[in-house]
Amino acid sequence: MDLRGKTLSASGFHAPERGRIDVLDDVLFDISDDGIITAVHRHGDPNYRTIREARDLAGQIVTLPKGTYILPGFVDLHVHAPQYPQLGAALDQPLETWLTQYTFPLEARYQDLAFAKRAYSLLVEDLLAGGTTTALYFATIHQEATRALADICLEKGQRALIGKIAMDNPDECPEDYRDASPEAALEGTRDFIDYLRAHPDNADGRVLPVVTPRFIPSCTDATLEGLGEIVRRCGCHVQTHCSESDWAHAYALKRYGKTDTEMLDHFGLLTRKTVLAHANFLTDDDMDLVKAREAAVAHCPLSNAYFANAVFPLKAALDKGMHVGLGTDISGGPSASMLENARSAVLVSRMLDSGTDPKLPAGERSANTGSQIDFRDAFYIATTGGGIALDLPIGRLEPGFKFDAVAIDTRADKGTIRLWDEFDTGEAILQKIVYTASRANVSSVWIGGAKLR
Repeated sequence: MDLRGKTLSASGFHAPERGRIDVLDDVLFDISDDGIITAVHRHGDPNYRTIREARDLAGQIVTLPKGTYILPGFVDLHVHAPQYPQLGAALDQPLETWLTQYTFPLEARYQDLAFAKRAYSLLVEDLLAGGTTTALYFATIHQEATRALADICLEKGQRALIGKIAMDNPDECPEDYRDASPEAALEGTRDFIDYLRAHPDNADGRVLPVVTPRFIPSCTDATLEGLGEIVRRCGCHVQTHCSESDWAHAYALKRYGKTDTEMLDHFGLLTRKTVLAHANFLTDDDMDLVKAREAAVAHCPLSNAYFANAVFPLKAALDKGMHVGLGTDISGGPSASMLENARSAVLVSRMLDSGTDPKLPAGERSANTGSQIDFRDAFYIATTGGGIALDLPIGRLEPGFKFDAVAIDTRADKGTIRLWDEFDTGEAILQKIVYTASRANVSSVWIGGAKLR
């Protein structure tokens, strides 16, 4: 049921801050006509029963079934929308082959608007079905196809941030898939920003434009400088890849004598609204600079295992106070599920902590002891961390935040969660959700209080 102007009676969980899970036991969420949580009434509050009776008498209460729990919607900070048709393909190839023989030819196909609409519609539907209420999308260089992605997100109700890719460097980009010039890259970026901001169905800004240099190697200096000027004028979000692999990190050092992070800052592309995908090879100074600019990292643990050559030190970044969220990196990561990627974040942190070479003694196996995170941190970066990274009021279930939420049915017939009343209470229920839930357990999705499924 649409929850705008209603009160939801439910139990659930959210992470208002790192390391703390707020167990919401039989609470009432008041939701405004425009989809904002206006109050959370907890069982045991002095006026709880009076408020409940009044809402019930007015016919305003919607109650979730027993065994169903409300969570904030998942925030995916790194999605290559055009790569969805190759999800799970060519992962046995090295990165250069994967890009040149598979990925770039696929992305070039998006000049075909009918193909673009078919692929993007399926992607958005599938992400919503898995509980991804907000997605930060890389599109392609094609103006019409990128506009189509925005139209589809608006039509289907997903909260989204979308960037037309800028990539014009003839030394690093395919001849048949790149912007013709810096002027073309910049004009295309400006045109898409204008399109979204004037869109008649986007008055509430549910879909936002993003300045998107694919990564430093793909862009000429003129394009990077021009994109920085666009950011200064429009105040838009920025997304790009940053120090993803050995090659990518070394490229900027060779070209400029400085790191990706330093050069993004030089060009005016490291801001409070910047999201850096991967960032595995950030130096300590880079981390300090990212933190100082209040930019964010999209941690992509599953994709990193295939293509990034290293494990991002998530716990160290969080301990430093950096903004970090979670990304699937479709299709470098072979799963569109944020829950699976949350589990992967825990897994790779444990491997980073323990080391992987059994020939070494336990005490010498890892130089990164103390790197483990748990399900609490994984849940945090999948929800709250993503909202903070985007500087948007999403990811938490508290007053002033948009009611972007998912209902997890732990009793779903085809679900994969098994709860035991004698064992599983409080945080233990959330732990099982994080580790064992699947798409079949996502029973409802709301964005801004509007029920989408």
